[in-house]
Amino acid sequence: MTLRPLPARRLRSAVRWPAATLIGAALVALSACNQRQAAAPVPPPPPEVGVITVAPQPIPYLRDLPGRVAPTRIAEVRSRVSGLVIKRLFEQGSAVKEGDVLYKIDPAPYEVDLASAEATLARQEAALALANQQAERLETLLARNTASQAQYDTAYAAKKQAEAEVAGAKAARDRAKLNLSWTDVRAPISGRIGRALLTEGTLIEQGSTGVLATIQQLDPIYVDITQSVGELNKLRRDLASGELSKLENDAANVHLIMDDGSLYPLAGRLLFSDVTADPSTGQVTLRVLIPNPNDELFPGMYVRARIKQGIDSDAIAVPQQAIQRTADGKPEVWVVKEGDTVMLQPVEVGPVVGQDWLIREGLKAGERVVVEGFQKITAGITVKPMDRTVPHESETGKPHDPDEAGDGEAKRQAASQVR
Repeated sequence: MTLRPLPARRLRSAVRWPAATLIGAALVALSACNQRQAAAPVPPPPPEVGVITVAPQPIPYLRDLPGRVAPTRIAEVRSRVSGLVIKRLFEQGSAVKEGDVLYKIDPAPYEVDLASAEATLARQEAALALANQQAERLETLLARNTASQAQYDTAYAAKKQAEAEVAGAKAARDRAKLNLSWTDVRAPISGRIGRALLTEGTLIEQGSTGVLATIQQLDPIYVDITQSVGELNKLRRDLASGELSKLENDAANVHLIMDDGSLYPLAGRLLFSDVTADPSTGQVTLRVLIPNPNDELFPGMYVRARIKQGIDSDAIAVPQQAIQRTADGKPEVWVVKEGDTVMLQPVEVGPVVGQDWLIREGLKAGERVVVEGFQKITAGITVKPMDRTVPHESETGKPHDPDEAGDGEAKRQAASQVR
């Protein structure tokens, strides 16, 4: 078989066709490559987290302790004389002032006694005047030698006896006046009076110890709080070693938390701590003086007292939400290290002060602690730290509730375990 060469026109057409095909295939491959490059995922930006920079600061050592309200002064109204109660002159539960008449006892018998005592005094004063005249006359006669010394001595003794009788009569008159004045039963102190324990028509017998009413002074008022002996001794050791600074003697260092959780607006001052511990509870009583101008505090009320017992001048604290818990309950915090990577760091926490945890060990000044965005981070990743300012108790005005804090921490711990 003999092969004949193709004509030149067909040869040129055969050469052009594979070149066009190759160019088209190259364009298709380039478009597919561009599509693959466009579909490639873009790495996400680092997650933003809120952080605070740890810095030493003076933090007061606060303790929330239970307490009972007690009056600063209490007086039982009693009658000093016997008689029939004829009138009550006060409104029950009202404020009274010292010296106000509260009850009126029938004064008629004591008016008669006073009149009799005054008559006796007048008689004795007349006898004294006669004795004085007799003594002066005999003194003159004795100087003229017309009376004996014995006569003068007798007259002088009668004069002195009359003077004594007058003094006794004056004392009896004053006693009668005093008894008459006691028929007005007066308030011994200023304060708020309770209910009337006797009514009109009641006969008060001689020597009776019955109480007519009770007056309590409520402004200012006492709050007796209790603290364990162990806490009190540790506080004293910390103050002695200089770990805590002492407060000024006249500083208002106590705030009350009412039963509804609100903060009593006026601060009080710690007066003293008792020198005897309760053997059944091992606690010591501390007495606080609190202003009570509007009578919002009543004796017997239960309150919680937030007491400032010292100041830690270089303490480190973090917000409560910054504290995480391990599976076995140990505290730790997320710390932003160099290169903006985050790591978990164990810490040792102290008491809750306001809305912050006091950190005893594990953090130092200048470290950045995460307070927001925990759900976005894992150990070792790079983050974008954003400075945050967490309001303290003094800024929010809301008192710290240890029970609520415990619930919040438990919820955060459960959430972190789920994540």
